[in-house]
Amino acid sequence: MALGMLVNGQWTTEWTERDTSGKFNRMPTRFRDRITADGSSGFKAEADRYHLYISLACPWAHRTLIMRQLKGLEDVIGLSIVDPILTDQGWGFSDQPGCIPDSVNQAHYLQEIYLKAKSDYTGRVTVPVLWDKQTQTIINNESREIIRMFDLEFTAYAKPVDFYPQDLRETIDQTIDAIYMPINNGVYRSGFATSQAAYDEAVTELFQQLDHWETVLGQQRYLCGDCLTEADICMFTTLLRFDAVYHGHFKCNLRRIIDYPSLWNYLKDVYQYPGIAATCNLDHIKRHYYGSHTQINPTRIVPKGPVINFNEPHDRDRF
Repeated sequence: MALGMLVNGQWTTEWTERDTSGKFNRMPTRFRDRITADGSSGFKAEADRYHLYISLACPWAHRTLIMRQLKGLEDVIGLSIVDPILTDQGWGFSDQPGCIPDSVNQAHYLQEIYLKAKSDYTGRVTVPVLWDKQTQTIINNESREIIRMFDLEFTAYAKPVDFYPQDLRETIDQTIDAIYMPINNGVYRSGFATSQAAYDEAVTELFQQLDHWETVLGQQRYLCGDCLTEADICMFTTLLRFDAVYHGHFKCNLRRIIDYPSLWNYLKDVYQYPGIAATCNLDHIKRHYYGSHTQINPTRIVPKGPVINFNEPHDRDRF
């Protein structure tokens, strides 16, 4: 299945995010408006105004679903979930198990949402997408900014929990920056590399950083100290997919997460944090990666394993 994009409002599968050296270079997200509690941005935080489009398979989209759940915004922000398998038209909506059709715009494909927001749009058609029903446009499609808005701007409607505490804000931002390129994007840089040198560089950086965070998590419960923060949510969605998908499908196979005592116990700890497990769908995850990336897995066979028990006891209570 060829990945696609829109160019001046026209769908094409003739594109690449790889440079001449075989390195994967992710295209930037295009919609970067902000919702604010007071409406000073032009978009006010209100109930039943915004709608979130996600894939359960995508780690970037998964972040936003987790934050929506942890903040108790399920009745405040609507939700649609695309089919896990990419089609020749990109992400599509279906009535398959775990999917939620588009009840707001009645779209068949996510590209229709992008074109409704900007008819001559050029760029990737990605999840997550935060849609404004009032102005009929996309507010934002950058996961890091969406989770921050859910965390800070919807306090009038949300549970009184804070994943971006004032005293840790600089540390949280630095940590999210630090894990993005080598880990969150590093698995893709490894899996989508088309030269040995590009793959070697990406996978080496990936495991150097996993080794680093293994050491950090041997000394404290979470990435930024003793409380769960936005940084942990950003790390978690990559680690959740690692042994099931990235280890084999993306050739990130120096070690598994289960081979790292601290990272593995940390992963189970975050998974078991109230509300998070309900957002995880390994069936969608495995079917998406193995069934959509035919340039990597042309047979589209989805492996049965591995058997992973995220519910087994962890040792993180020692901190």
